[in-house]
Amino acid sequence: MRKLFFLLSLLVVSPAHAYADFEVWLAGFRQEAEAQGISEATLDAALTGITPVERVVELDRRQPEFLQTFADYLGLRVTASRVARGQTLMAEHAALLDAVEQQYGVPKAVLVSFWGLETNYGSTLGNHNIPASLATLAYDGRRSAFFRGQLLDALRIIDAGHVSAIDMKGSWAGAMGHMQFMPSTFRAYAVDGDGDARIDLWQSIPDALHSGANYLKRAGWRTGEPVTIEVRPPQDFDWRRASIANRLPVAQWAALGVKPVDGSPLPTVAGRSAIVLPQGWQGPAFMVFDNFDVVMRWNRSVNYALAVAQLAQQVAGGDGLAVQAGEAGALGTAQLQALQRALNELGFNAGAADGLLGPRTQTAIRQYQAMHQLPVDGYPAPSVLAHVEQTHAAAAAAGTLILAPEPTFADPAADSGE
Repeated sequence: MRKLFFLLSLLVVSPAHAYADFEVWLAGFRQEAEAQGISEATLDAALTGITPVERVVELDRRQPEFLQTFADYLGLRVTASRVARGQTLMAEHAALLDAVEQQYGVPKAVLVSFWGLETNYGSTLGNHNIPASLATLAYDGRRSAFFRGQLLDALRIIDAGHVSAIDMKGSWAGAMGHMQFMPSTFRAYAVDGDGDARIDLWQSIPDALHSGANYLKRAGWRTGEPVTIEVRPPQDFDWRRASIANRLPVAQWAALGVKPVDGSPLPTVAGRSAIVLPQGWQGPAFMVFDNFDVVMRWNRSVNYALAVAQLAQQVAGGDGLAVQAGEAGALGTAQLQALQRALNELGFNAGAADGLLGPRTQTAIRQYQAMHQLPVDGYPAPSVLAHVEQTHAAAAAAGTLILAPEPTFADPAADSGE
C-alpha cells in the first residue's frame, strides 16, 4: 500500500518536472537541428514556447479494449456515403485523375480510395500542431528515436518553404495532408503536382494525388494487376494454406479449386498470390497479389489493405462482398491475453500475453487448431477461446500444465495486489 501511495505521489508532482526536463531536452534538440542546417527562423517559429502535449501522450499509449472484427472494421470505413462521395470526386477531378493514372500507372479508383480512407476526402486532416506533437513523442521515450527523426524532417519541410510552422497541422502522430504523409514520407515521395514550385499536401489536390500515386509507384505498384479479389475455396480446402506468407502461382490455386466469387477466371499476374482470411474460415476469403504488398507498405494493417481494395472496387462501380462476415463477436484485449497465457501453459508458444495478435500468437493458435482437428485458420474466434479454456481446465485438473515463470519485481503485474 505504501508503494501505491508513493507511485500516486509521483503522478501528482511529475508534470512540473516533466516540463523542466522537456526544456532541457528541447534545447539539446535545437542544437542538433541547427548543426544539421535548419535555420534559426524555422526553429524559432516551430519550437518557441511549445510544451509536452498530454493528449498526444495519452493517445500514443492508449490500448484498444476490444479487437475489431474485419466486418466491423470494413463497415465503418466502406460506407454507402463514402462510396458515393468517392464517385462524385472521381468525376469532378476526372482530368486530373486521368493524368495521374497515365503518369504513374495507379488506377484512379485506388487513389481515390486512399484519399477516402485517410481523410474522408480531405474533411478530416487533423488539427494537431505537428512540431509540438512530434516533439512530445520524441521526448516521451517510446519510439523516441523514430519521432526525433520525424521532427527533424518536419522542420526541413518548413525550412524549404512548403508550409509555415503554424499551418503544419495533422494527426496526433504526425501524419499530414490529404494523404496523411509522415514527414519522412513527405520528403521522400511528395511532389509538386500543380507546378507552383512548392508542395502543399493540405490545400493542393493535385499535389496530394500526384504524391500518393508517386509513393505507390515507387513502392512497386504493378500496373494492370489487382490488389485483391474475393474468392471461394472449395469445401475440402486445407485452411492451413490460407496465410499471407504462403505464396503460390495463381494456376496452382486454381488447380486446388479456388475460384472468384463472381465466377470469372482468376487473373493472370506475374507474381505469386496468397489466400487471406481476415475473419477466419467462416468469413470472406481473398486472394492477394503483389499490389497488396504495396498497399501494406503504406499501412501495415491487413484490414486496411483489404478496405482500400474494397472501397476502390465499389467506387469504380463494382459490387461489395459476397460473404459478409465470419463468426460473430470479437475478443477483448483481456480475453486475448487469457488466450495467450492458456496457450503458453498448454505448451504452444504464443509469446508475451500482451493482448496483441501478432504472428507468434497466430502460429500458436494454428498449432493448437491442428492438434485438436479444428479448421486451421489462426483466427482467435470466441469459439477458439472457449475450446482452449476447456482444454486448459482439463489440463489443470490433470496437473499437466506448463507453469508460467514467477513474476519479477520489474513486472508491472507483480505488485498489482491481485
